[in-house]
Amino acid sequence: MTTIDVNSLLSQMRRMTAVTELPSAKINTIGGSAAPSDFGALLKQSLGSVADLQKTAGVQAAAFERGDKGVDLAQVMLSVQKADLSLSTVTQVRNKMVDAYKDIMNMSF
Repeated sequence: MTTIDVNSLLSQMRRMTAVTELPSAKINTIGGSAAPSDFGALLKQSLGSVADLQKTAGVQAAAFERGDKGVDLAQVMLSVQKADLSLSTVTQVRNKMVDAYKDIMNMSF
């Protein structure tokens, strides 16, 4: 049976938490209410973030497959799951936007 170094595990978890935090979106406050400054820019930033997560997951998976030192299986699995979750979230947002567009186009005036 192997023993787990608790301090090492905690430090790894803290590093992973720091890496997984998404940058906060810039918010423009008008009259006390918070509203995104530009929807297109926010969407572009989100898609770029998803692409970066996919790329990072691919690089880490390839490094693990090559047997590179310092690449942990848990770290690879977290990055792959994070990339998968972000992609499915973007897909759901796209589906909702397409449905909203169809609803608007079917409205009669």
